[in-house]
Amino acid sequence: MKFRLIYPRWPKLLRQTEFHLPPHGPVVFAASLPPDVDVEFVDENLEAVPFDDDADLVGISMMLTVQVKRGWQIADRYRRMGVKVIFGGIATMLHAEETAAHADAVFLGESEGRMEEVLADFRRGRLKKVYDYLEDRPPIETVGPARRDILKRELYNYRGVQMVDLVHASRGCRYSCYPCAVAYLGGRKFRPRPVEKAVAEMAAIDNNRLFLVDNSLAQDTAWEKALFREMIPLKKKWCCHPIEDKPEVLELAARAGAWYVYQAVFDTSDYIRERIRRYKDHGIGVEGTVLLGLDHHTEDSIRRLIDFLLEIDLDLAEFTVLTPFPHTRAFEELHRQGRIFSYDWDRYSADRVVYHPRHMTAEKLQELLFYAWDTFYADEPQEFKMFKLLARVARREMADATYRPRDRRLASKAFGAPVQRARPAR
Repeated sequence: MKFRLIYPRWPKLLRQTEFHLPPHGPVVFAASLPPDVDVEFVDENLEAVPFDDDADLVGISMMLTVQVKRGWQIADRYRRMGVKVIFGGIATMLHAEETAAHADAVFLGESEGRMEEVLADFRRGRLKKVYDYLEDRPPIETVGPARRDILKRELYNYRGVQMVDLVHASRGCRYSCYPCAVAYLGGRKFRPRPVEKAVAEMAAIDNNRLFLVDNSLAQDTAWEKALFREMIPLKKKWCCHPIEDKPEVLELAARAGAWYVYQAVFDTSDYIRERIRRYKDHGIGVEGTVLLGLDHHTEDSIRRLIDFLLEIDLDLAEFTVLTPFPHTRAFEELHRQGRIFSYDWDRYSADRVVYHPRHMTAEKLQELLFYAWDTFYADEPQEFKMFKLLARVARREMADATYRPRDRRLASKAFGAPVQRARPAR
């Protein structure tokens, strides 16, 4: 059977340089399909959706809330043509009831070991409206390598620079952070994959640059250290969310090829300053992720935070405003208090204010978001800082003979030749 898997388009953050990474959810899902299923993948961020009836079944994979209304539009059009549509992915789980109105079936949870049943129901003409496996997660040992063969590889580069491939070494998260839905989606239990399986998948990826998309690797010290030890021979270069702040862990991460981390910067404390310094001491770059609009934030505290970011030698920074996504503590609290003024999911892009902040107007918070982007990147545009970080990884690849001469502009930068100063996309 022919299964068309669609990833709806979504807008990049305002002020952010636009680039596209190969999405992770669809390739993980595709690996759970039986071998007799012919998968056609369409990433609408980079290509047009073929609206025809050439597929037996259409799947729509939605990661972000800002994708859902577009996903519903796509589904409605296919269903008018008589083509059955099934939804899955993170945003489907967060918006399940609304999405069901646009679907023949909605899949909730992790798909490993489940799709044979779903497709058997489809072939019998008995698709269930909802397949709910949110609380019935497959054993983590059964999670195999993603189906990256469904990707059109030539689409995923940035101005001739090879971008990262996404991979995960664990699921679940034992934390339950205020703005995050992971506790609802994947459970509050950390579920690490067997190290040998995770590393075997990384080794098989035909790309030296990876993004470990785990919610946080810093949840089990023994496993984290074992993972990094086994990654050392791969000579891959990778980025990830936070690494545990312990000398032996950071040392192993650096030896394993840690390139840079996404580190939340939530205050101006010496702890954050030293945390960034320790990454840098191990040769690991840092992209600060900065969330504005928490209830303790004032206009003055946000301005002080931006000044602090300029002092601590971040390589990059990404600024967002608090966004109350469904099934988060932020949503429950702000909704209960009557502070959310927009439930238009197209505005839930993390760069548009949809609630009333405690210490300022929504308009002021929006203004401060733009102030943060413009101030941090006043001297060096974001695109230029990105190329500096990419040039650093190219030099490291050259040092250990893993560099491939595929990055046109990056090659000259890595060797120290000048590169024309770039302007950020607006």
